[in-house]
Amino acid sequence: MLEGIVRESTDKKVTKALKRDGYLIANIYGKGQENINAAFKTNEFIKYVRNKENLAFDVKVGDNTYKVVIQEYQKDPVTSDLKHVDLLLAQDGVKTYYQVPVKVVGTPKGLKNKGVLVYHRRRVKVKTTAENLPNFFELDVTDLDVGDNILIRDIKFPEGVECYINPSVPVVGVIKAK
Repeated sequence: MLEGIVRESTDKKVTKALKRDGYLIANIYGKGQENINAAFKTNEFIKYVRNKENLAFDVKVGDNTYKVVIQEYQKDPVTSDLKHVDLLLAQDGVKTYYQVPVKVVGTPKGLKNKGVLVYHRRRVKVKTTAENLPNFFELDVTDLDVGDNILIRDIKFPEGVECYINPSVPVVGVIKAK
């Protein structure tokens, strides 16, 4: 389990000191809950997130344990260092918007015809409860030729998962290489 500390102060001076000591600044929030200002060791956070198996994972901040999902993160534009992360509480029985990643399976046949596989969306925004939250959407791209796309309407959403994105929006596709 990932462990962090509670930030007592959100003062700029204190935050800079934490960043200098190798901490990643985080905010944990949820519907009807008070915001929690936290900090995690940056390297531990990155290692944990890379090796996690589920979209929702547990973090321990202070004496409390929370089940969270990474909602948004900020990187330094020059160094690509992680600067800040927003964690959304995954509360049972509460419908919330989540960003679910897209994974592709197979090799598109359009690659032989001078095509390139393009992600139009790396994550799909869905509304669901924490119990029904899928870890990812797996898309089979083996039949895609140049000019073909997989659209939002082609994704099989599990029971209790709703997507309000326009059904004709592409997720992945094969385009002609220039």
